[in-house]
Amino acid sequence: MTKNVIFDSFALIAHFRKEEGSDQISNLLSEIAIGEREGYISVINVGEIYYMLYRKAGKENAEKYLTILKTLPIKIIDADFNSTYLASQLKSKFSISFADAFAASLTMEKKGTLITGDPEFKGLRKEKDFKVHFINHV
Repeated sequence: MTKNVIFDSFALIAHFRKEEGSDQISNLLSEIAIGEREGYISVINVGEIYYMLYRKAGKENAEKYLTILKTLPIKIIDADFNSTYLASQLKSKFSISFADAFAASLTMEKKGTLITGDPEFKGLRKEKDFKVHFINHV
């Protein structure tokens, strides 16, 4: 696994809900907090986390987890033209959601490893400059 790790919504929701793989996320967050790794998430994936939790658990829980997310040692990266362009190219080539394309593009931009449990990313494993670690051994 690379020094830079990028989280998608799947990984952090699993962490918040204490689902399979949440222990791996906790370990990575500890490594980020002590400076052994750098952690990132796209603002697009933050929005995805919010709306998914809102739908599944209600507004109050979505707000609570958004507040928690902002305290994690993860840098929230804004989407700009270049990241949107790369995400759009990935979306065109692979069967992934647009939000997932932003997670993949950030992974490639940071030369990092995407942390996920989402099987949609399996198809990208052969893409140059894309590394993925599945928390649930997909």
